[in-house]
Amino acid sequence: MTTLPSQPSRTRPRAQLVMMLLDTAAPLALFYGLRWAGVNQWLALILSGALPVVTISYRLITERRLGLLAVFTLTILAAGTAIGFVTGDPRLLLARESYLTGLVGVWIILTLWFSRPFILSATLPLLPEKTARSWEHDWEHDPTFRRVMRIMTIAWGTAFLLDAAARIVMAYTLPIDLVPLLSVLLLVAMLLVIVQASKAYGRRLMAKQESEENSQQRKRW
Repeated sequence: MTTLPSQPSRTRPRAQLVMMLLDTAAPLALFYGLRWAGVNQWLALILSGALPVVTISYRLITERRLGLLAVFTLTILAAGTAIGFVTGDPRLLLARESYLTGLVGVWIILTLWFSRPFILSATLPLLPEKTARSWEHDWEHDPTFRRVMRIMTIAWGTAFLLDAAARIVMAYTLPIDLVPLLSVLLLVAMLLVIVQASKAYGRRLMAKQESEENSQQRKRW
C-alpha cells in the first residue's frame, strides 16, 4: 500500500473486533480443534492458515474493494502454502508467518517516506473526528508532533521485525503444537508493549514541548 488517503474513513469498533477474531482466535481454535480430532500437524496448519482468505473475502464484501495490503497478504500466504505442499514440512508452514510480519515491519518503516507515516495513518481512523482534525493540523504545522509520529513508526516497524525473527526461532526450535499458541501470545504481548511505550513517549515529548512553550511565554512577560 503505497498511497494513503488524506481523509481516512472511520472504522467501526465492531468490524475491528470481527477482523481481530478472524485473524487470530479463529485460526488458532481451528488448528487445535483439528489436532484434537487427530488431524496431522501439516494438514492442520494448512487448513487453519486458509482462514485469512475468509477475512479478506469479508472485507471485499463489506468494503467492495480489495486493497494492495490484502493482495500482499494473500500472496505471502499462498507462496508459503505452495512451498509447504511441495516439502510437506510443517515447520516451514509455521515460519511462513514470520515472512509476513517481517515484510509488514519493512513496509511500516518505508512509510516514513510516504506523505504520512504508518502510525498517523493507522491511528486517525480510530480517533473521534474532532481529535483527528487536531492531529492532522499538528502534522501540518507542528515539527515536534511530526517527530513523535516518525519515531513511533520506527518503533512499530522494528517491533514487527523482532517479532518475525522470534517466530522463525520458535518455528524451528520448539514443539510444533506449541508454536501457534506462542506466536499469538508473542504478537499480543508485542502489541501491548509497543502501544503503551508509544503512548508514554508521545505524552512525555508533548509535555516537554508544552513546558518549553510556557517557559518562553513567561520570559516574554
